[in-house]
Amino acid sequence: MGCLAPNLFSVAIPICIHDQKLLSSFHRPLWKNPFFGHNSTFRCKKSHLRQLLVLSCINVGENSGSSVKEIENTKFKWVRASPSLTEEQKQAISRLPPKMTNRCKALMKQIICFSAENESLSLKLAAWVKSTSPRRTDWLSVLKELEQLNHPLYFEVAEHAFTEESFEANIRDYTKIIHCYAKENRLQEAENALTAMKNRGFVCDQVTLTALIHMYSKAGNLKLAEDTFAEMKLLETILREMEAQEIYAGREVYKALLRAYSMTGDSQGAQRVFDAIQLAGLIPDVKICGLLINAYITSGQSREAHIAFENLRRAGLEPNDKCVTLALTAYEKENRLIEALDLLIELERDGFTIGKEASALLAKWFQKLGVVEEVELVLRDFASRMPQPVL
Repeated sequence: MGCLAPNLFSVAIPICIHDQKLLSSFHRPLWKNPFFGHNSTFRCKKSHLRQLLVLSCINVGENSGSSVKEIENTKFKWVRASPSLTEEQKQAISRLPPKMTNRCKALMKQIICFSAENESLSLKLAAWVKSTSPRRTDWLSVLKELEQLNHPLYFEVAEHAFTEESFEANIRDYTKIIHCYAKENRLQEAENALTAMKNRGFVCDQVTLTALIHMYSKAGNLKLAEDTFAEMKLLETILREMEAQEIYAGREVYKALLRAYSMTGDSQGAQRVFDAIQLAGLIPDVKICGLLINAYITSGQSREAHIAFENLRRAGLEPNDKCVTLALTAYEKENRLIEALDLLIELERDGFTIGKEASALLAKWFQKLGVVEEVELVLRDFASRMPQPVL
């Protein structure tokens, strides 16, 4: 690994310390480190120029000293994005959130204009940290925007963030990246991130376990999914003991536990957690109700799913597109088209507009029945009879 070129950046690059030995001179998350796997405590620390000198001597040899001195004498300069932007790049930059801070916009412009052939993203991120001294909120803002854009550099930026002290990584950050890895079927990296999280002293909570259950189930690794679920049920036992002493967990904990039961189709467990939520004095919202409905549908209990949906409406909550889709799914499983259409008409009268997910389900259902044209005529006739709003 060569030393840093003086015409690029003169920055103090964070390094990882393992038993007081230097591991790497470049930004790498702990689970990307070749030495990772030892059950030791890692800690991140910013290097100084003297440490860079040592690193360069290790990696390059006798000629590295003059190169480091050259870096020391080079003034830091934050390189601006190339003025010769493509139309696509200009459009992407123009769509950046107006409320995004200038330091975040500066980095986003660099990422949008980044060329892997001519540049190093790790050095570019290090330069941004050196020049702007970002806070945790800045990292989160950039990562949120990259995730919304489904940008290919999201993981590389996220992995770099974990090496920076300013990011202040916590257990929820690890859960987030584990979940994102799982969505991309990058199971090994997800498990490595989980191990890194544990090595930093974080203990898996319900939210993390839920992400793992989802990951293993999606990958078809039912044994690991079951083992993780058993760990989740152990946590529920702890919650019950807390409730017996009138000590209640927060909404997020109950919601994560409910989601785990919902995904596995354990309707009894889901109902228990749903009842515990109300016992704790928390008011269930539409998403929580949706998880309960999904648990009943996954377990094949369509009648109970309908009851849960009606209870949601009686409680004065407005069902979202996901809940309506679940209700329609229950009708579809029993081939009750008339009842499904009656529900849609009733929701229409209440001012509900059917969303994309429910529409897609209906389209597939009608296509399967071969009644697309007939239903379209019925709906047009119904629409013509509906009272028109007064302007």
